[in-house]
Amino acid sequence: MRRRLPLAPISTARQLPRPAELRRLVQFRRPELGATTRRLSRALTIGDLRRAAARTTPRAVFDYVDGAAEEEITAARNVAAYRRVTFAPDALASVADPDTGVDLLGRRIRLPLVLAPTGYTRMMHHHGEAAVARVAEHVGIPYCLSTVGSTSIGDVRAAAPGADLWFQLFFTADERLNETLVAQAEDAGYSTLLVTVDTAVSGMRLRDVANGLTIPPALTARTVLDMSRRPGWLFHKLTTAGLTFAVLGSAVEGSPTPGEVASLMFDPGTDLAALDWLRRRWPRTLLVKGVTTPDSARRIMERGADGIVVSNHGGRQLDRSAATLDVLPAIRAAVGNRATVLIDGGVLHGQDVVAARALGADAAMIGRAYLYGLMAGGQDGVLRACEILAEEYQRCMQLLGVRRSADLGPRHVASAPAGTSGTAV
Repeated sequence: MRRRLPLAPISTARQLPRPAELRRLVQFRRPELGATTRRLSRALTIGDLRRAAARTTPRAVFDYVDGAAEEEITAARNVAAYRRVTFAPDALASVADPDTGVDLLGRRIRLPLVLAPTGYTRMMHHHGEAAVARVAEHVGIPYCLSTVGSTSIGDVRAAAPGADLWFQLFFTADERLNETLVAQAEDAGYSTLLVTVDTAVSGMRLRDVANGLTIPPALTARTVLDMSRRPGWLFHKLTTAGLTFAVLGSAVEGSPTPGEVASLMFDPGTDLAALDWLRRRWPRTLLVKGVTTPDSARRIMERGADGIVVSNHGGRQLDRSAATLDVLPAIRAAVGNRATVLIDGGVLHGQDVVAARALGADAAMIGRAYLYGLMAGGQDGVLRACEILAEEYQRCMQLLGVRRSADLGPRHVASAPAGTSGTAV
């Protein structure tokens, strides 16, 4: 090898920094005075909100949201299914002026997202269901109130008079109670009735048992110690209206006990006849939540439902069941394109919503994702969760070369969970 001449060193010319240049570099942010504002402004992902929620909420309350049934295998599968998705972007496709909106059940919503029903939401934060409904109205997406909600049907409507509100019904053995709840939702202008069908009996949530959680939370030595570690949460609970099953309380005489609520929620005798009654009684949109097989989906649609929610209750009922994203394409194929198909379970990122749309869902429902925000910062936290998901969704859509939500399809998924229509890489 020929010997080369040594490389001459580079000489560095130095000068004193000019004040004008320094001024362009130095940036001082106005200090954020509120702890909640600081906490939410630093949250860039739903995972950040989850960690913030764990720091601001008693462990038993956080675990009630974060946990699932038995060994929590189903809940983990739900999340893992989305992580296995590989996207296939379109090259050189204009994505100027993106449109994230979709048509859902005859309405235009700004994002293919629905805020799912969650029980006893005021336990997580004193703002409760009213805050969730107000955020849904502000963002332009639906919110579904639970039968075991801690704010009444009428009070949620009063909090968000312009919101697209849905009502989730546990069909009970008490026909008069069913009629009263349905009538209240109809009178309050709720657009959609969503009946949950995967609660023949209660799932075993071991975290709740280990934490000694009861609803409402009982004051024992263990729970008082847990609550005292989160003084902000405890202060609000002691100085705001007491926690009750407000939805059920407005439909029955007296305030129902937890045991009475459990007996109402979990009716092992519920069958397709319940759906027949609901279809005759409810004149508006009827959805069925808790479907995980094509055969069940077909039978439900044959009984007159307007759509289904592919759901395993977020892994909170039957453990070791399939991830919802895994079964979504087969269910979509079974019911065709005329039926509305939603999905929940494991949706924690805007990219998850993109994947769900691409593989056959009209929209995704989220529960834990917005509850983490609620626990971290009340109404503002729910809004922050929606902002995060909306930003992630639009960014993913544009990076895929897709300008409109309506244009997402199976071709945008190069590889996907087992049973989907994605093409192997």
